[in-house]
Amino acid sequence: MGLTYKDSGVDINRGKSFVDKIKPLLRSTFSNRVITDIGGFSSLFSASFDQMKEPVLVSGTDGVGTKLKIAQMMNIHNTIGIDAVAMCVNDIITSGARPLFFLDYISCGRLNESLLVEVVNGIAEGCKIADCSLIGGETAEHPDVMDPNEYDIAGFSVGVVDRVNIINGAEIKKGDIIVGLKSSGIHSNGYSLLRKLFFEIKQFDVDTFFPDLSGTLGEALLIPTRIYSKGILNCIDHKVRLKGIIHITGGGFYENIPRILPEGLSAKIDRSYLEIPAIFNLVQREGEIEDREMYSTFNMGIGMMLVVDRDDEGKTIELLQESEESAIVIGEIVKDKDEQVIIA
Repeated sequence: MGLTYKDSGVDINRGKSFVDKIKPLLRSTFSNRVITDIGGFSSLFSASFDQMKEPVLVSGTDGVGTKLKIAQMMNIHNTIGIDAVAMCVNDIITSGARPLFFLDYISCGRLNESLLVEVVNGIAEGCKIADCSLIGGETAEHPDVMDPNEYDIAGFSVGVVDRVNIINGAEIKKGDIIVGLKSSGIHSNGYSLLRKLFFEIKQFDVDTFFPDLSGTLGEALLIPTRIYSKGILNCIDHKVRLKGIIHITGGGFYENIPRILPEGLSAKIDRSYLEIPAIFNLVQREGEIEDREMYSTFNMGIGMMLVVDRDDEGKTIELLQESEESAIVIGEIVKDKDEQVIIA
């Protein structure tokens, strides 16, 4: 019969079977704006926003980095998709955008159907949490480029906000307060450092038990990234004036906070208000890592920050708690010539 595509490592029939398996997962996330079904060359989504004067589309793309290695080491693949959605959705909501839809891209050395169905199940779960539709994606086998048991995942999300309501930090002023939304753990940044520390230098295993973690190292490292859209949109829907929203990702406090600060203003964070999760204390102790490096790499227990007027403190925290967010005041906006971020 001659050489076939399957002979080279790509099985078209296996790919079709995989798509059939994940169709119900995607459909379970569809809103009434989704026009097409799964399987076309592109996905169609209704863009009628009659309630907005000037709708602006907001997009974001990201992956989950080397946290994938932890999922593979533990052979647990049904949560990493939540991370993929979270990293994108949490970025677009910093503009005040309401998430609309998400698309994923999965590359693999060989299409392991049962494993990748678990991955897509996590993506669908993340979309449900974010209240957006998983309207499509792409799965590609890359024999000889990737190990047969290896896969990578990335995606992008699109949201919408009325131009007049875009949040960009321009209205931030001295005296505004910073409300911190607690993280679920390390989220999806700093894993290259973590893997080097725990598995190369210290020679720990994912099953190593730490009493202060109340579980294994692998369990603590694999906790999915928290998705903050529900709480933040609850504040927006109740007319809280959110002046700035900061997603604490790679670069930690020192890189992410300055992104939304007007010139001449600084953020002063009071460390005594932070409830730092045990995993960060373990990282710092085992790696003998300096404080500034910790706050430049990790979220230190705060996944999102909101800048609001001091008079809006009570209402903001109340609305966040209604949405099951754990929120506390962690600092204020000040004037400082030397540092944009002051952690004291």
